[in-house]
Amino acid sequence: MRGAVFLGNRNIEIRNFPDPAPGPGEVVIRMRASGMCGSDLKFYRPPPGEAQKALGLGGNAEPFIGGHEPCGEIAARGAGVSEREAPAGQRVMNHHYAGCGVCGHCRVGWSQLCKAGIVVYGVTGNGGHAEYLKAPARTMVPLPEELSFAEGAAVSCGTGTAYGALRRMHLAGGSTLAVFGQGPVGISATLLGSKMGARVIAVEANAERLALAKQYGADALVDSSKVDVEKTLKDLTRGEGVDLALDCTGVAAARLAAVRSAKTWGTVCFVGEGGDVTLDVSRDMLRKQLTLIGSWTFSAMGMGECARFIADNRIPLEKIFTHRWKLDQVQEAYRVFDAQSSGKGVIEFK
Repeated sequence: MRGAVFLGNRNIEIRNFPDPAPGPGEVVIRMRASGMCGSDLKFYRPPPGEAQKALGLGGNAEPFIGGHEPCGEIAARGAGVSEREAPAGQRVMNHHYAGCGVCGHCRVGWSQLCKAGIVVYGVTGNGGHAEYLKAPARTMVPLPEELSFAEGAAVSCGTGTAYGALRRMHLAGGSTLAVFGQGPVGISATLLGSKMGARVIAVEANAERLALAKQYGADALVDSSKVDVEKTLKDLTRGEGVDLALDCTGVAAARLAAVRSAKTWGTVCFVGEGGDVTLDVSRDMLRKQLTLIGSWTFSAMGMGECARFIADNRIPLEKIFTHRWKLDQVQEAYRVFDAQSSGKGVIEFK
């Protein structure tokens, strides 16, 4: 089979790999859609070997097939996997983490929290930017018939991450939600938050992404490159501040603005990876009774819940895709995605 690997210095290459054969407890899925996530850029941009060293793999480690938003159909089962567990041809998403499978975190679907160590498909194990993907059967989550493979790929990370954060923030209808960053995760939060009944304020420095946010349900737009974000959000909320603020950027200035623009008794959630932020704890948190949450993706059960919510509420998730690519176009796909001025991209397979 063919698969795409990140080589560093903004190079990505299609290589030939043996077709995977499932071992005990594993399945192979025939890929139909593999989403592109902002986290991919951590492996696309740095010099060769830097991302591997950061993961503790060593700078000379062979790169894995990229793509951690896999969606496809069951093509083969390994020993111990029944037809009932993984019917041939079943449409599935992949919860792209594998832990020990028996600890408390794994048993409730939070494999990424496993203390015994994890495999992250597309990062420390071969991912979805290939014709086939092999992974434990327990990591597969059924894809509702109402959703396309591309929508399933989005739920497999970016959209699922947004949904998980909104649920942890206890978003309720009538709340005012500020979403910082309108990349794939942020635009999903804007779309889902709007459908959940919130008044959504999109905060973004890129004009194209702000325009997309308006299409996807944002009630107000804040161009962070032109205005004082904290003051603007206070003005939009009669001086009170927003009920909920979600940072999808990982940028210190955005995180600080999210905290300072939240109202007294408000809730702020960080989902953007990496970086840091410095807060005045008394001013920014204690004396506002602020709740600050860190949210890392979602559980396997939460992933299924997200997909079902989108299907049952007929949310047009297909709208978030501005670019669709074939595997042969992966170099151009990431060149466009790296500009961070578009909506979500997806690699589709026939």
